[in-house]
Amino acid sequence: FVFNSYYETVGKRVVRADRGNLSRPSVKKVYEYRDYVTKAMIKLLESDTNGTLLEVLEIGIHHEKQHQELLLTDIKYILGNNPLLPKYSDSFIEYTADKDEQRWLHMKEGIYEIGHNSTDFCFDNELGRHKVYLHDYQISNRLVTNAEYIDFIKEDGYKRFDLWHAAGWDWVQQNNVNSPLYWHEIDGKWHYYSLNGLTEIDLNAPVTHISYFEAFAYAQFKDCRVPTEFEWEAAQHLFKWGQRWEWTESAYLPYPNYKKVDGALGEYNGKFMVNQKVLRGSSVATPNKHARHTYRNFFQTDLKWQFTGIRLAK
Repeated sequence: FVFNSYYETVGKRVVRADRGNLSRPSVKKVYEYRDYVTKAMIKLLESDTNGTLLEVLEIGIHHEKQHQELLLTDIKYILGNNPLLPKYSDSFIEYTADKDEQRWLHMKEGIYEIGHNSTDFCFDNELGRHKVYLHDYQISNRLVTNAEYIDFIKEDGYKRFDLWHAAGWDWVQQNNVNSPLYWHEIDGKWHYYSLNGLTEIDLNAPVTHISYFEAFAYAQFKDCRVPTEFEWEAAQHLFKWGQRWEWTESAYLPYPNYKKVDGALGEYNGKFMVNQKVLRGSSVATPNKHARHTYRNFFQTDLKWQFTGIRLAK
């Protein structure tokens, strides 16, 4: 009842938006419950467990990895909205500055295979490997940097309605958006709140905490576009990825022959395949062995509390 996020199959639950208001169970009780579950899981995994149960456990473990990342970004959001901007950690590295010169990588038109194709774990939304036809395109070798995004701000990117989708422009106006999340202009200089605290922006770091609306507008500003998820997957072996979840132009939709499984697991992905955009890659907050080039993350177009970034295409 307390920890169920959205599974109708399981039954009633606390409204998701209200869970942050719960002061009980205490942190101590939560830790005790976590230890209890961990010990029970170890005992179960060391027993003679059948294959079907192991498959369910594997999904559960990977689902926990998703929540490890979400927990970290939620912690950052809470601390980042505290007026004191307290630091969370001295050791967590949010980025590696990219000093590579921007280059365009050319991809030839043709038929490409998309989707998961191995015996390793994947989520059901990656299955249904299929062929897609792609026209000639170019994709950037690196992510957009803070310095490049500051040019967008200086050139009134947040004031030019012609760069935005109608819904994006409404979002900018209604929420007074004028910069990425966690940016603060102090004495004429941009600063950024990271998990290490507030510091002056590193101009070579990838611009971070960007919504799809902003990614689209910036691409328009540069006479470019955001790549589709198929373009990203076909080209990913040519560039470095893994610092930021990268917005794509693709709506979150099922692959060919996708079918939800019965029961609670059927609620895991399929019912969210509407009004969301796909993000590809992974981020600095993604747990080890949880990233792969076929992974399909997805969020609504206005959200930006995750470690999101922009890669351009044309």
